[in-house]
Amino acid sequence: MISIADMRDPQSLASRLRKRRFRFFTELLASVPRPITMCDIGGTPSFWDSMALPVDDDITITVVNLFPQASSNERVRTMVGDARALDLPDQSFNVVYSNSVIEHVGSFDDQRRMAQEVRRLGPRYFVQTPNFFFPVEPHFLFPGFQFLPADVRAWLLTKRNLGWMEREPDFNAASDVVRSIRLLRLSEMRRLFPTSSIYRERVAGLTKSFVAYEGFDR
Repeated sequence: MISIADMRDPQSLASRLRKRRFRFFTELLASVPRPITMCDIGGTPSFWDSMALPVDDDITITVVNLFPQASSNERVRTMVGDARALDLPDQSFNVVYSNSVIEHVGSFDDQRRMAQEVRRLGPRYFVQTPNFFFPVEPHFLFPGFQFLPADVRAWLLTKRNLGWMEREPDFNAASDVVRSIRLLRLSEMRRLFPTSSIYRERVAGLTKSFVAYEGFDR
């Protein structure tokens, strides 16, 4: 079991949670007929290398991100695209995957647009995002950070590094950083993915993140 004490080493905790979450994903993936075409929205080719998913003749992955990326695996292709409006045909993949991305795309309306794209691209999806109400904000690693007014959050970031975020001396730039992340509540995830199941990822009995998934035999 992962305890709150594990928060003392956030990098190790993030790695453990990612691996545990990925085990759950591979269990779901086992029910999907081969060959599998998958779209990873907002990911990186290196993620799939680190997770050691067998990417071969049975599984091919298209990784979409805002910036160009290189892939050393011919079965992992990359493309540049905006998660809110992807230049890809309807139902062009068997599986759509996204890990800790939807909280970065903008307003709730932007998040709704991304969710619509996820559902449009394939019959199965697996979308993870942190829980707004978990006591430690997962990007800034500051207790209760998400509950503070945006200007206070920006001011704090002008003073010091916070979690994964480097200090930003310019207040306006710091404000852009803190406003670029919008954590989701469970009720909002249900609105974005109304027909999905919700998997709760827990730390010390508290829900740290949600996964909305649908279309898998389980």
